Amino acid sequence: MKVLAISGSLRADSHNSKLLRAAAELFPAGVEVQIWEGLKDVPPYDEDDDGDQAPAAVERLRSAIAGADALFIATPEYNHSIPGALKNAIDWASRPAGAGVFMNKPAAVVGASTGAFGAVWAQAELRKVLGATGARVVDGELALGHAHERFDDDGRLSDANLREELQEVVDTLLAAVYARESIAA
Repeated sequence: MKVLAISGSLRADSHNSKLLRAAAELFPAGVEVQIWEGLKDVPPYDEDDDGDQAPAAVERLRSAIAGADALFIATPEYNHSIPGALKNAIDWASRPAGAGVFMNKPAAVVGASTGAFGAVWAQAELRKVLGATGARVVDGELALGHAHERFDDDGRLSDANLREELQEVVDTLLAAVYARESIAA
């Protein structure tokens, strides 16, 4: 099984990227977690550029999503919503409408922010957008508030309760993938 992990933050020392790395450690042996780092390379969506051959960065994104059994996305919150770069990448990957690479793909959404609410509004918006693309967004949730205080010097979650909550999201996503595979069999 392969899980594609995407951070909605472009920042080098991103709390959401740390959250993805913490989640990657919680998946069982045999599950490959690929952290996708090409968000910054995806150009602004322009339907004129989305013909037979989309830009190379978009092709890499679509290919990575298509090759994954599930998605695990961590988003910060910008102005109470999804960061523009993440939304833009989703717009590209959702095309062509009704047949994009998100169709029936299990997806988990978590988020971290330095504020008290842990990107809850951005997570809600992201769930809505992913659902509109045809992804099967799982119910698990983790809103990591005060993220700048939640990681140790090695970038690991410093709170056992948060690790348990993150494990629940991982387990929920895995259950969705296994259910999908059993239906397909």
